[in-house]
Amino acid sequence: MKANEIRQGNALQVDGKVYIVVKVDHTKPGKGPAYYQVKMKDVASGLHIDKRYTGGDVVESAPIDRRDMEYLFSDQSGATFMDSETFDQVILAPEVLGDALMYLAPNTVCTVLVYEENPLSLEMPAAVELEVTDTTPAIKGATATNQLKEAECETGLKTRVPPFITVGEKIRVATDDGRYLARAKE
Repeated sequence: MKANEIRQGNALQVDGKVYIVVKVDHTKPGKGPAYYQVKMKDVASGLHIDKRYTGGDVVESAPIDRRDMEYLFSDQSGATFMDSETFDQVILAPEVLGDALMYLAPNTVCTVLVYEENPLSLEMPAAVELEVTDTTPAIKGATATNQLKEAECETGLKTRVPPFITVGEKIRVATDDGRYLARAKE
């Protein structure tokens, strides 16, 4: 694949190791050719590296399976996921998940990246729906300002929501930074 086709979540083989692309930035400096700054995570060690590619560079992609799995529960050993096709259960370690569990309610289906039958990481959707479990009550008539209040969701995620959101409502939250997007559609 060419470097201009690299996207977040792609798996690449660099120097005999498998990496998952964490972030891709395209930069066009005032002087010199444009390039892609790629931040990658080593699958084996978990270390991050940065590589710079020009648009015409060829990189080798790694054969990664994307499997839909349902998040069941978490305990001290990690998070348990069930494959939607085979019903096999897999435990992902906390270091693989990062803060992804803050966005996953039980029974949520997500995509797990698998390399040689070893789960590598989660591919999170852009937004998830979570229920608000704790927030301050709304103040009547406080609609003229654009102020936000603290709210805690069912997974323990803390975010800032508009004053009209109450306990028990479902909201849409962005998984990249945890910001409130909208009320969830019923």
